[in-house]
Amino acid sequence: MTALPDIPPGIPPDRPVLIAGPTASGKSALAMALAERDGGRIINVDALQVFANWRVLTARPSPEEEARAPHALYGHVPGDAAYSVGHWLRDLAPLLRDGPRPIIVGGTGLYFSALTEGLAEIPATPPEIRAEADARLARQGLKNLLDDLDPETRSRIDTANPMRVQRAWEVQCATGKPLAQWQDATPAPLLPPDGATRILIDAPKDWLTPRIERRFDAMLDAGALDEARDNLATWSPAHQSSKAIGAPELIAHLNGEITLDAARAAAIIATRQYAKRQRSWFRARMKNWQTLAAATL
Repeated sequence: MTALPDIPPGIPPDRPVLIAGPTASGKSALAMALAERDGGRIINVDALQVFANWRVLTARPSPEEEARAPHALYGHVPGDAAYSVGHWLRDLAPLLRDGPRPIIVGGTGLYFSALTEGLAEIPATPPEIRAEADARLARQGLKNLLDDLDPETRSRIDTANPMRVQRAWEVQCATGKPLAQWQDATPAPLLPPDGATRILIDAPKDWLTPRIERRFDAMLDAGALDEARDNLATWSPAHQSSKAIGAPELIAHLNGEITLDAARAAAIIATRQYAKRQRSWFRARMKNWQTLAAATL
């Protein structure tokens, strides 16, 4: 059984808990400790842990961990399906109405913001516009899509994140209205900020980097390469699930394009870059959350 962290004082046992933090910061272990001490259902708020085809590589809870406490919204989406923050909110809503106290944990800042600040009800993107965006991104790069966005939208999104940039471009192209205007018409949130205990785990780069390296090695030991091999026949870079960090690198290794050592190194670098983007988002958008130092957990 994995050792669990000490639970910081001041977390009430009878209200929803939100736990955000960068990848590999120990947030899932804290959620498990709370669920085992006070009861509750652990609910995923990681945009890639929703997919069924990557358990090891996305660090989803193991079957043994899922047996220790109720879990929800992990691995429930087929690997070739599209999934958005709107899908996630719709899946989450009944879990907030019924059942055990929710312990909502993950690292996708956009999902937390949509939950506590509300989400604009934007129409679905037509397949032909999604295909055009995929093609432009692959052919001309991120700047091509960014250049089409209005300044207000660019100021609100993570312009280094291809998924966020492409989403903003698709919204503008499909609806004729910039994403920022849709956001300004946002309805009330599903869970207002004051309705939950909000915890942000602070994990500095120097503390986190060796953990990222150890965790990726542990993933390899746990069968990440076999998992990638299982995905090889249906692999498509266009699938959202293919954005799992380490997936493109391991697939490239299996296709004979790079060595396993090179795949490992590239995946670790990608994870560190992702953690940096997460920390930037959290600093900008979660200033009123209770901060816990990862090293003290």
